[in-house]
Amino acid sequence: GAEESTLLSYFSKHQIQALKPKVTFSTIRDLQCPVLDSNELEGKPEESCGMEELFEWLGAVWNQVNLDNKSSSFLSTYCCPQPNMVVDKAFLCTITGFIIPEKIIQLLEQLCCYFGEPKLAYWLTLTVHGFADSPVSWRESEHGFHKGGENLYNFVIFRNLDYWLQMAVGSYDDCPP
Repeated sequence: GAEESTLLSYFSKHQIQALKPKVTFSTIRDLQCPVLDSNELEGKPEESCGMEELFEWLGAVWNQVNLDNKSSSFLSTYCCPQPNMVVDKAFLCTITGFIIPEKIIQLLEQLCCYFGEPKLAYWLTLTVHGFADSPVSWRESEHGFHKGGENLYNFVIFRNLDYWLQMAVGSYDDCPP
């Protein structure tokens, strides 16, 4: 109502404008992916990888680390955890900007609908990073930025709609509820 109009007037008077999140898409071909079992959080030797191995692997994929483990690589000798399989195509969508929780929930629901149609994927993931210098980390808790400012969570959603939820917080933050 009137308050919204006053607020918009204030922002426009000071040349402040809303920015839309930046969306980028990329396709990764012939990607080695860990084999996961929704019932095995810790993984099983020679059968499936655990959630910690997956989280580390996701970090390597997001940062475009070469997963070959070639001795000639000076940057990384990291390789995909065992057991793994090669997928023809993996899609990576990155949204950068301020996104309200309701939009994240909506995106999560849309991702769950992905398995409603016959697909070849066994699982997918949604990771949400907070800003390192955010004033709050979880709910009303102050964000204790000291060194890293970690503030993220990751959903791994399986074909049967089971999911894993991983959370990371900085050493000076309270654990999420």
